Amino acid sequence: MRNFRIALAQINPVVGDLEYNVKKIVEGIKKAEGIKADLVCFPELVLPGYPPEDLLLKPQFVEDNLKALKRVAENTGDVVAVVGFVDAEDDIYNAAAVIYDKEIKGIYRKMFLPNYSVFDEERYFQAGKEPNIFIINDVAVGITICEDIWYADGPALTQSLNGAELIVNLSSSPYHVGKRDFRKRMLSTRASDYCVFVAYTNLVGAQDELVFDGGSMVFDGDGSLIAQAKIFEEDFLVVDLNADEIFRKRLHDPRRRKEKLRVPVVEKIFVCQNPKQRSRIEARIKRDLSLEEEVFMALVTGTRDYVKKNGFEKVLIGLSGGIDSSLVAAIAVEALGKNNVVGVLMPSQFTSKASIEDAEMLAKNLGIETIRVPITKVFESYMDELRAPFHNKPWDITEENIQARIRGNILMALSNKFGYLVLTTGNKSEMSVGYATLYGDMAGGFAVIKDVFKTMVYRVARYINERAGREIIPSRVFEKPPSAELREDQKDEDDLPPYGILDPILKAYIEEDRSFDEIVAEGFDEELVKRIIKMVDRNEYKRRQAPPGIKITPRAFGKDRRLPITNRYTPWR
Repeated sequence: MRNFRIALAQINPVVGDLEYNVKKIVEGIKKAEGIKADLVCFPELVLPGYPPEDLLLKPQFVEDNLKALKRVAENTGDVVAVVGFVDAEDDIYNAAAVIYDKEIKGIYRKMFLPNYSVFDEERYFQAGKEPNIFIINDVAVGITICEDIWYADGPALTQSLNGAELIVNLSSSPYHVGKRDFRKRMLSTRASDYCVFVAYTNLVGAQDELVFDGGSMVFDGDGSLIAQAKIFEEDFLVVDLNADEIFRKRLHDPRRRKEKLRVPVVEKIFVCQNPKQRSRIEARIKRDLSLEEEVFMALVTGTRDYVKKNGFEKVLIGLSGGIDSSLVAAIAVEALGKNNVVGVLMPSQFTSKASIEDAEMLAKNLGIETIRVPITKVFESYMDELRAPFHNKPWDITEENIQARIRGNILMALSNKFGYLVLTTGNKSEMSVGYATLYGDMAGGFAVIKDVFKTMVYRVARYINERAGREIIPSRVFEKPPSAELREDQKDEDDLPPYGILDPILKAYIEEDRSFDEIVAEGFDEELVKRIIKMVDRNEYKRRQAPPGIKITPRAFGKDRRLPITNRYTPWR
């Protein structure tokens, strides 16, 4: 019986911190040696960190990454390690090094380079030309990198028809809602179609706007999930495989004999022969998360890594007593701890007593420090100075925006004085239609919920209370109508339709690229749809100036959805 032990090292590297990443990789290799694994796999581009973006255009960075790979190799012994790195020859390649006993035995170069959504790998890399197979302790292993396995006729097919019994996929697959299920179905299909074990090693953690959810997985030749790592956490998944199972299954599949004739013969590289005596380890499958829990953990991971990887310790949040700032504060406490979160209350003459009480209650429930800086006198001072140039014109959005900008100034002043990072609190519904003030409530360093629709904000906030088994976010925050409180008796629905109507229109237009006619055909009022589309399109300039935030939906503003600011196209005739 050919027993084969594979370890998937699901780690959280830091882009550009080569020393730290080498340390993390070596720790994983030593752990794999300790459990007598045959093979340990790390995520895609784990050595430089992912995505390195234009660091790849710096020759020194590429060279330093190659030197770091040599340091990794020097620390390998009797376990084979597959490590993602940047290879360089006539060009640079997204590659995986196969390392054993201090030697780089071979290299695989990624063949399918994604160039859509948040990906632009063709900007940087040359595509690899051919797959290969590595013989590790009598087991034929095909190595692929992320996008390679998403294609049914990609390198994994060629490898399996050339005898590969295990396909390893090194991945750095960014999270969005729904992707985990889609990814799992795809990997299961590849395993069953190719009659091969599939071991998928995913990155975990966050980099700028992207979050990586981990959840590394192993499938058997029937496409059944036999092991799954933790989600949104570092993990070390160990699985024992019986390679003879694949040989037996293939004897019953005559289709393979004909298909073999249609694919090129690939290079087979002998790596090692080192049989090991060990007792069997039972595989484990970590549970999946509910949608609300999944979104919450993605937001926590994105906030934690952005703050910490950029050298901050504490954050500031303007607490209004509303649902958005309440959710952001709860996420920040979960990510950073209550001692590293400071809430700032900035009441005006329009702030209700209930809003102040709710903000104070939230802060008490979270156990965070608060600072109170009223803005009424500052606002009155602005109005006094502007009375003459305004020529006694009536109150309008100008005076509302001044209040928001005063608050933005206060938050940034506190940020400068104490070195804390300001977290903004605008959601995707507001950012879509421009219901936010440039240099006001948009002022800050990181926009935690900029890709979360208002309806989902409420769902995640309710989950936080359910998870705690008590009121973290006060019940009145859920019950009162949303309001910016920038004028007397203001409500969001004075300017916008109810969020239960607005969000489906926004989702159809922004994330699904549905036409005007298609959206109206869903039963929405024609004039309302036209008004919402106009609001989305004319506020692109604001979104370009917003701080980065966490990608949650399949189509996020920023790196993902890119529309011209100067644009006269209208989707109706």
